[in-house]
Amino acid sequence: MKLSNLRGMNEKRAKDFLKIGIADTADLVRYYPRAYLDMTARASVRDLYHNDTALVACRLVSVDPVRYTGRIKLVRAWLKQNGDTFSAVWFNMPYLAPRLKAGEYLFYGRVQNRYGHVSLVNPSFEPLDKNARLKGLVPVYPLKGALTQKILRGAVTEALRGETFVSVIPPELQQKYALFPLKEAFYGVHAPKSQEELRRASERIALEEYFTLLSAFKLIKGDRNDARLKKYRVSERDIAEFLKRFPFSFTEGQKAAVRAIYENVTSPVRMNRLLQGDVGSGKTAVALTGIFMAVKSGYQAVYLSPTELLAAQNYALLCKTFPECRVGYLAGGCSAKEKREIKSALAAGEIEILCGTHAVLQADVSFRNLAFCVCDEQHRFGVAQRNILSEKGDDPDVLVMSATPIPRTLSLIFYGDLDVTVIADKPKERQEITTSVIPERKYDDMLAYIRKEVRAGKQAYFVCAKIEDDEGQVTSVTELFDELKNRLPDVRFALLHGRMKEKEKSEIMAAFKRKEYDCLVATTVIEVGIDVPDATIMVIYNAERFGLSQLHQLRGRVGRGSEKSWCFLLVGSGSETALERLQVLKGTSDGFKLAEKDLELRGSGDFLGTRQSGKFLTDVKNLRYSTDVIFLAKKLADEAFERRLNFGAIKTAAMKKYESLKDVVLN
Repeated sequence: MKLSNLRGMNEKRAKDFLKIGIADTADLVRYYPRAYLDMTARASVRDLYHNDTALVACRLVSVDPVRYTGRIKLVRAWLKQNGDTFSAVWFNMPYLAPRLKAGEYLFYGRVQNRYGHVSLVNPSFEPLDKNARLKGLVPVYPLKGALTQKILRGAVTEALRGETFVSVIPPELQQKYALFPLKEAFYGVHAPKSQEELRRASERIALEEYFTLLSAFKLIKGDRNDARLKKYRVSERDIAEFLKRFPFSFTEGQKAAVRAIYENVTSPVRMNRLLQGDVGSGKTAVALTGIFMAVKSGYQAVYLSPTELLAAQNYALLCKTFPECRVGYLAGGCSAKEKREIKSALAAGEIEILCGTHAVLQADVSFRNLAFCVCDEQHRFGVAQRNILSEKGDDPDVLVMSATPIPRTLSLIFYGDLDVTVIADKPKERQEITTSVIPERKYDDMLAYIRKEVRAGKQAYFVCAKIEDDEGQVTSVTELFDELKNRLPDVRFALLHGRMKEKEKSEIMAAFKRKEYDCLVATTVIEVGIDVPDATIMVIYNAERFGLSQLHQLRGRVGRGSEKSWCFLLVGSGSETALERLQVLKGTSDGFKLAEKDLELRGSGDFLGTRQSGKFLTDVKNLRYSTDVIFLAKKLADEAFERRLNFGAIKTAAMKKYESLKDVVLN
């Protein structure tokens, strides 16, 4: 149903809904709350800790004039509760100021408690008198523009009444497994009467989405032709000779992975293999050996990287490893002339190895005899891109790699179409990284230590979650860059973040690697594959905001040489859960164990969100559900396909989801 059919919906408001991705009522009912207010759990200001999230009943006393600081527009309101004065601040929301009138309110937001002054940062708010009737759990939605919680709640309530909810799960299976109706689940998520109802409703909706997703995977696998069309002409002796090109000896895990690839490419069935390995386990060297098997046999190979920064690094490595081959580079930052020349040479077979980014997936990129595809950092691409790449050759062999471990049980589901090889060991020359949680009182000591190490020729990373301090909740990379330059004026700092142009990022990274800078202040753009052997220190700000697997990835940017390395974690929240997670990271360097623990601590809703699984799972964002839901979805999909139940409807829904993934990939 169109949004215009809802009461009170005008053109301006419809545009506000579009800003948050809502085009119709189907989108609206799938826009899940980010939190719920427990109206019985109102907090006392005196009991709030830094970084808590709290619901506070208080009196709004006054509002300061809107203040402009650079590009940031600051609104500050002064509040009172039982004689205690505190404030609420909003960043880049000047339109709120006229709506803040003196009176009694409910405020809900994240707490800053610094030097005894309490502030609520970017809180949502509503007049208390209008909420006196609200009881139990009240949904809180992510907002933009002029939308308010009241507007969104009213629109969702009306959309629920008019929307039709049809489950793609066959009725026979719904009855067999006692699944309650999908419409009840949507009401239970948007207007839960209890925590138990919210849990059951979230799990039912997640089950529907995973069933559709896994059905799409099954259809993709079923359509694939695995017969080998290209015969490799490479011997084990050739491979042994190639391994001498590396300045290190392969580990047993690397050797086993190479054997598995060789057995694949010399068999009658083409390869579809996932190579999982922890940070620094040597996956790239294994992938290069697979590429050698193809080019030695007279075929072309392609190495796909998720960013231009990593692609440029891999291009340099390929040129060094394969001096006898012509290696091409194709990325968005290449000039139009460079792209034309590369595409022409590639189609003519003059380029044996192509290294590139998503630009390789464009329709006008063609190969003469592509036989071997490497997809680096699988979680940044996904099934759709893999298939696009495979279609550029006569069913070429595909090796996808991931240094972002997911629990082994879940990998059986999401990588069920792939043979899985795990490199469990690490090169002997890799150093263990000592991880420490740094309290605020030790911050100056840490900086002094880093200055000493820099003077001794070492390098360091400083990592923040955000580019700009637009919410006041976390340290921003631009803010930190300026602070560190003032604190350590004798240290050469560089700044790196995702809004920079690819060329600029590559130049800064290359200069850092050449030691023209001592320290790199960056966002998580450095998370994947960056290799600087002299970088021995990793500092992560607001570490509690990252998942364990992401922290492990960031930690893996150091310890890549022979020198002792350190990872320092700075915490902006003193919550027990945050500290427990960081102690887990401190206690182990096994990425797979960390992934299991991350899943246990955060739950599937967080762990398998857009961060871990690319764009697949945006439809379950903000829902909370257990891992059991995913296994039940697989069981239902297996049974539905085996018995051919409701197959037409399943195929339509599943391929619609797959097509939406292809759109995401190519845009």
